[in-house]
Amino acid sequence: MTPLVIATRESRLALWQARHVQGLLEARGHTVSLLGMTTRGDQILDRSLSKVGGKGLFVKELELALEERRADLAVHSLKDVPMDLPEGFSLACVLTREDPRDALVSPDFPSLQALPKGAVVGTSSLRRMVLLRALRPDLQIEPLRGNLDTRLRKLDEGQYAAIVLAAAGLKRLGLEERIRAVFEPDEMLPAAGQGALGIEVRTDRADLLAALAPLASQADFLATAAERAVSRAMGGSCSVPLAAHARWQDSENLRIDAAWGDAEGQADLLRVHASAAVSTMGEAQALGQEAARALREAGARVPG
Repeated sequence: MTPLVIATRESRLALWQARHVQGLLEARGHTVSLLGMTTRGDQILDRSLSKVGGKGLFVKELELALEERRADLAVHSLKDVPMDLPEGFSLACVLTREDPRDALVSPDFPSLQALPKGAVVGTSSLRRMVLLRALRPDLQIEPLRGNLDTRLRKLDEGQYAAIVLAAAGLKRLGLEERIRAVFEPDEMLPAAGQGALGIEVRTDRADLLAALAPLASQADFLATAAERAVSRAMGGSCSVPLAAHARWQDSENLRIDAAWGDAEGQADLLRVHASAAVSTMGEAQALGQEAARALREAGARVPG
C-alpha cells in the first residue's frame, strides 16, 4: 500500500483526531504519517470567527497541502468544515460520532442555573450565545477564542465564571472531569456536525475513497448531512446563530431539530423540527432543507 500523509492542525485536540484516524488506518495495514500545520483560524485569536472569515480559516491551509500533494487526506472537526467545499475536494467519510452535546465548564458552579446573576460566561459561538441568552438572559456573555487548552487556561485564570465547550473535545482529551454539566439538546441544541470527525480528500483519489470507506459510520454520515443541509440553506456561515441536530428515532427514521436566533437580540429564538425515512444522502439533505424552510417560514432571516 502507498504510504499516506494526514494534514492536521497542530492543536492538541486536532492532533488527537489525526492520530485516531492514523491508528484506524494502520490497523488496516496502511503506513501513515502526519503533517502538522498552523491555520489562519489558529493565528487570529482577538476576533470572533464570524468577523474574520468564518470556519474556512481552519481548513484552507490543509486543503492547500492536499492540492499540492504534500498530504493525502485531512482530518477535521466536522463542525469546522464549510458547508460547500472548493471544487476538486470532497468529504470522503464521517467517523462514528462522539457526544455531540455542549458542556458547561466551571471551577465554582455545578450548573448554568447555579451561576449568579450577571456572571461572565465565555463563548465566541453566536449559536451558543443566543441559546445561553434564551436560558439565562441575565448572564454576561463574553468572547472566548483559542484552542481548548487556551480556553481552559483563561477560565482557570478567573477571566470567566464558566465557559461552554463541546463535550466531545473534552472527552477525547481525557478531560471529562472538567465537565460540570452537559446540556441536553432540548435546552441547548448542538451545532451541525458537532462531535463528528470528517475526512477530506481530493475528488480524484478514488483509491482513498475505497480505503476510507470501512472507517465510515453511515448513520452518522447521513445525520450530519441533514444537519449541514440546514446550515447550507440558511447561509452556511458561523455568522448565523444557527443550530441543527439530527437523531435517529429508529433504524429508518431520522428527526432533525433546528434553531435560529438573532445575534442582536431583536427577535425571539425559533425552533423547528422535521422527520422522515432516510436511507440516502439525497433524502438526508432533503430533510435538512425541509427544516430550513420551516425556520424561514417562522421568520428566520438568511444573510444577503
